[in-house]
Amino acid sequence: MEDIRDNCDAVACVLGAEFAPLAREIRDRLPAVRDWILLDGERAEDFQYLPEILEKGDASEPEVEIGLFDESAIIYTSGTTGRPKGAVFNHYCHLMIGTAMMSELGMNETDRILHVAPLFHSAELHLYLWPGTFLGATHVVMKFFVPEQTLQTIEKERITLFFGAPAMYLLMMQVPDFEKYDLSSVRYWAYGAAPMSREQVLKAIEMFKTDRFFCLCGLTEGGPGGVRLRPEDQVRKAGAGGLPVVNCESRVVNEAGEDVAVGEVGEWLVRCESNMLYYYKNLEATAETLTPDGWVRTGDLAVVDEEGYVTLVDRKKDMIISGGENIYPREIENVLLTHPKVADVAVVGVPHEIYGETVKAFVVLKPDTEAAPEELREFCVGKLGDFKIPRLWEFVESLPRNPSGKVMKYLLRQQSA
Repeated sequence: MEDIRDNCDAVACVLGAEFAPLAREIRDRLPAVRDWILLDGERAEDFQYLPEILEKGDASEPEVEIGLFDESAIIYTSGTTGRPKGAVFNHYCHLMIGTAMMSELGMNETDRILHVAPLFHSAELHLYLWPGTFLGATHVVMKFFVPEQTLQTIEKERITLFFGAPAMYLLMMQVPDFEKYDLSSVRYWAYGAAPMSREQVLKAIEMFKTDRFFCLCGLTEGGPGGVRLRPEDQVRKAGAGGLPVVNCESRVVNEAGEDVAVGEVGEWLVRCESNMLYYYKNLEATAETLTPDGWVRTGDLAVVDEEGYVTLVDRKKDMIISGGENIYPREIENVLLTHPKVADVAVVGVPHEIYGETVKAFVVLKPDTEAAPEELREFCVGKLGDFKIPRLWEFVESLPRNPSGKVMKYLLRQQSA
């Protein structure tokens, strides 16, 4: 919080009552924040109180002109590779990504949208909250993702649109008596932040009793524009990100900036009407990310198939180079996730004095199961090249994830250094 406040120059903080103790702890270190405003709960003498502010407020329209290209928001990146950066957008960016979602999902005023992913995450904020509000749809907001409560809410509120990380779907499918919930009101089950494997998609189709799954693959800097995989392609193109969404272009290029051949690995670039303008107070990172002709370098490695579908291979910073061989952790993770005892897994490269890096797997086992490294290593034989099979294994209770569900691999690398 201190890093972000120092970066964005905020002068006010609006908070729920549960965050009052944290605010009291840090506010002396944030002298630039002049106003601390409590949203709810009991009134406290050391905070301004929103209900009182509203009672005294002027109900007339504020005489403030707002231009389409006025800067409107700073959205912070997920920070999976280090400190978050503040991506700046204007009202036009929001309008364009909202238009894309209305087109892709057929969003309208009768929709009932459930929000369980964080509202500071650009996918939930820009793809669902903003266009839903623009249209006059109904928003149902849960403070926390609790699998059983989420299923209950979908049934009770007759939700029509849902978005979550793949991990949320996997956790919901583990709820006892899952089949008793009536989830038939949902028109589209969207997921993002990570792909779903073919096995996971087939399991979800079976359990949710629908094929209306929709993959949204983008990044904060794109607004978060990028590519999408529609329901009819979920099994046929399982694991792919898909084709460009409305108002977006997509390329995969080599180090020279040339489009790669079909099946060749390169860096994924996007150019969208919703692209960020720049990183706030970070000219160096802006120059590294935005090309002069308006493309965003995503930092993701990807391939394109003969139909133009983009499939992410891995984060560029997560690629492992061992003995001169390029190794993509996601390929290894997808294999290990098919093991009947594995609930979650993350693969990273750790230093090796001879090969430069070697492969290490952090594994979360399913409840009431046991496994040894030898069992998992043997499972990989024949499914992966020998040089890709992890040499190091560590069993953990959980993986470090940020609020949007992405694994923070830099923490695992630090832990293994």
